[in-house]
Amino acid sequence: MVNNQPPVSEDLYPLSLERFHKVADRLDLDPGIREKLAVVKREVTVNFPVKMDDGQFKVFTGFRVQHDIARGPAKGGIRYHPSVCLEEVRALAMLMTWKCAVVNIPFGGAKGGVKCDPKAMSEGEIERLTRRYTSEIIMLIGPETDIPAPDMYTDSKIMGWIMDTYSMQKGFSVPGVVTGKPLSIGGSLGRSGATGRGCVNCISLGGEHLGIDLEGRTVSVQGFGKVGAVAARLLDEMGCKIIAASDSKGGIFSQKGIDVADLLRHKGESGSVVGFHDTDNISSTDVLEIPCDILIPAALENQIWEGNADKIQAKIIAEGANGPTTPKADDILSDKGIFVIPDILANAGGVIVSYFEWVQNIQEYFWPEKRINSELQRILSDSFWKVLEISKKEKMSMKMAAYSLAVDRVVQATKDRGIYP
Repeated sequence: MVNNQPPVSEDLYPLSLERFHKVADRLDLDPGIREKLAVVKREVTVNFPVKMDDGQFKVFTGFRVQHDIARGPAKGGIRYHPSVCLEEVRALAMLMTWKCAVVNIPFGGAKGGVKCDPKAMSEGEIERLTRRYTSEIIMLIGPETDIPAPDMYTDSKIMGWIMDTYSMQKGFSVPGVVTGKPLSIGGSLGRSGATGRGCVNCISLGGEHLGIDLEGRTVSVQGFGKVGAVAARLLDEMGCKIIAASDSKGGIFSQKGIDVADLLRHKGESGSVVGFHDTDNISSTDVLEIPCDILIPAALENQIWEGNADKIQAKIIAEGANGPTTPKADDILSDKGIFVIPDILANAGGVIVSYFEWVQNIQEYFWPEKRINSELQRILSDSFWKVLEISKKEKMSMKMAAYSLAVDRVVQATKDRGIYP
């Protein structure tokens, strides 16, 4: 029977395992190491009460998962979303392991989240939720063990609350416990737009490889948020034409092109891209299928699957979201000859600059933004050409090459450390 529905968040972990085992087969991994990397190292589920504005208590469920720490402290964001579940967080923690490894920064992978609807909560409720959640996972996090960061519907303000709650328990300020903080308490210049900037850096490298001049090229962005909006703005400044964009409420399209600066103002005022002047309203799925040169899926996971992959008409796909494409869709896109810059490379800008922030916190010495952007570009360029080299040599897709490089680096670290005791 044909499945006519895309996978949901609970499916992300088995899909991530499917991709890992494909890579493990290609690398002919030792069975014991394969088994170790196919499971998470540590996970915690917490159920905790929060006092709401009406005086009533509501119980929320949160998670923190560490997949692997062979290459360094665990690193990964915290998301607040109604769909958050343990399976999703496990998968995202595994993706973080591969992401840190493919760009060769000394972190392992972690992820966290709370099942909630932040759009329906006041700032006070979100602060109380954040501080209580932090206290529930405090035994796991720390600058030498596990460093959270912003993710979906979390931001620098929430990271500040986490840093403050952790510091109050320790009795002194510990800025290195989180990244993505406000600048006033140890945040880094260049961090807020780093994921989108890194995505654009990768698109530029992809264009260079393919011999495509980006000026005048059409772009469609699914997920006009922290990643997609920054990428759209930077591409617009480079001369690309943004023709479609979407958010959680719907999408818009204009073949003539969209004024990104004006769209950012519209979304700031209305809360959505929907209803922007001189555009047609379309669905978020339509945004994926619009004929364009560059497609940036920067929304939720599993948006490109076997039910719609064959309808995608882009020349370059830069995966701004984590896990936006299923393994079966990977094969379809590869057969179509679409050049896909995989998630663990295309959206690694955030964790790279998080690494810079962590280093600055430890050294208590801060870098100018020019240096941060230059170092970001250098790391992504080195990683892109390394992945492309493997792709050409082994005659495999960029995604398979990136995951192969990442898994191989984690395997090497595991072998070099050995098994305790």
